[in-house]
Amino acid sequence: MNTKLTLTIEQTIIAKAKKYAKDKGRSLSDIIENYLKAITKEDNIESIDLTPIVKSLKGTFKAPQKMDYKKELSKRLTEKYL
Repeated sequence: MNTKLTLTIEQTIIAKAKKYAKDKGRSLSDIIENYLKAITKEDNIESIDLTPIVKSLKGTFKAPQKMDYKKELSKRLTEKYL
């Protein structure tokens, strides 16, 4: 069942959001509803059954605290494909 919701948002943000929705071929209500679903989704990580191999590997890798994951990934992919 759908229910009407009133929000108070800056007018410039509303205009940009409407343009975004139009460009994507979706309604603004649909975009907001899907966003709210995404941020309120309960993560049931505990309910995922891990295989024995994955369980044995869990926690074996310790990354340095100051490791920049995105930078390191980019570096490795560049080395691999270029």
